[in-house]
Amino acid sequence: MKFLFQLFLMLFCVLGSAQQTPKQPNIIFILADDLGIGDIGVYGQSIIQTPHIDRLAEEGMKFNNFYAGSTVCAPSRAALLTGQHTGHTQVRGNGEFPLDPAKKIIPEVLKNAGYTNAIFGKWGMGLNGSGSTPDKRGFDVFAGHIHHVSAHYQKPDSIDAIVHGDLKRIGLPKDTYVNEYFTEQALQFINNQPKDKPFFLFMSYTIPHAELVVPPKYLQKHLLSAEQSKHDSEKEWPAGRHYGPQPFPKAAYAALVESLDDYTGQILAALKAKGIDENTIVIFTSDNGTHTEGGRTQEDVDYFGSSAHYQGVKRDLYTGGIKEPFLIRWPGTIPARTQSNHVSAFWDLYPTFAELAQVTLKESLDGISIVPTLTDKGKQDKHPYLYWEFHEFGGKQALLKGDWKIIRLDVHKNRYAPVALYNLKEDPSEKNDVSKKYPRKTKRLTELMDSVRTENENFNFKRQ
Repeated sequence: MKFLFQLFLMLFCVLGSAQQTPKQPNIIFILADDLGIGDIGVYGQSIIQTPHIDRLAEEGMKFNNFYAGSTVCAPSRAALLTGQHTGHTQVRGNGEFPLDPAKKIIPEVLKNAGYTNAIFGKWGMGLNGSGSTPDKRGFDVFAGHIHHVSAHYQKPDSIDAIVHGDLKRIGLPKDTYVNEYFTEQALQFINNQPKDKPFFLFMSYTIPHAELVVPPKYLQKHLLSAEQSKHDSEKEWPAGRHYGPQPFPKAAYAALVESLDDYTGQILAALKAKGIDENTIVIFTSDNGTHTEGGRTQEDVDYFGSSAHYQGVKRDLYTGGIKEPFLIRWPGTIPARTQSNHVSAFWDLYPTFAELAQVTLKESLDGISIVPTLTDKGKQDKHPYLYWEFHEFGGKQALLKGDWKIIRLDVHKNRYAPVALYNLKEDPSEKNDVSKKYPRKTKRLTELMDSVRTENENFNFKRQ
């Protein structure tokens, strides 16, 4: 009888433990703002230290061929949230254009699957009253910036937030560094979640974006004194411009990246402390390539190797403007220190998250789930091509198919301007245009590129 009682007690404990852990994993998506692929240690960075972000690769998987949705923030986020590339998304450029109301986005899909959703940081997907704000599009918790220009500043006096179900403007204490505030809110959110209900946490950080203003505790490491940086050839960014002043842009940029690394470490520590580490997927990436704004120059980009060995920065469709770090950690499921050469992009995350949440999607997407790559189970489908379009700086298009990539510039002047062709296997820096050497391939890829986009009310290639 005693044995039966002990057996019953053991079964009860096992069942109770199983009930506390949801079958669907928690998902934490950490998105940097204007971080270059070369700014992270595991992608070759040696000056800036990123041990916590590197830990995601040490304990999980590093992708070597992952691309952003676009080369600036709004269309890149739109591709992420809708599972569509920029030839199909409604939002294809900056400017507070709302998301398509008829198209479900990731948090709405996850909410229907039982997830509690939070976003801290930049939104930029529609202004208040548009019907395309976090409170209207599947998020339960939000604190951050509705307008993308508000996200340009690191010490704002107020932000937007969901308060008792409504979107309101709330004040911040003086001298608050807003990304520290976002991290504190995220830690509270994690700690407040019940273990038997999955959550989706979107950390939409606003660093290392162009206002190079950073908490002193991170900056000090990069200064020899209050008057001298550890980094040579600093060129002061003066006061009175759009972004705040910074005497040491190189030091500040490095410090911003290291602050982002620290915030990532705090999130990982919170998961461990709560005991939900193994049932939580943590992803780290960036919305587009590094920037040359707010005092940061191309010389600074080269100094840090922020674009690695690739050509281009933010607003370019060359590889440096769109190829991003992508690290994913899922203890017990993704083996440690693994790498993938699978070619994927932001629009793959929509079907990936849906599959992880055990949702069957009926609609057609541009994205392909990468769950087979993550779990090493089943066949991983591959993209026939990746496509991007960009409507600033004269208009640009790019298409990647296998090792071959074509780019068309100045599209607004000439809708069918000649393209440049690159073989990325032989020329990853896109220095040698071989379109004349391979005219048939150039013609086929050009025809494909011109066939994969739809017209758009706000974003079309016309003379401007």
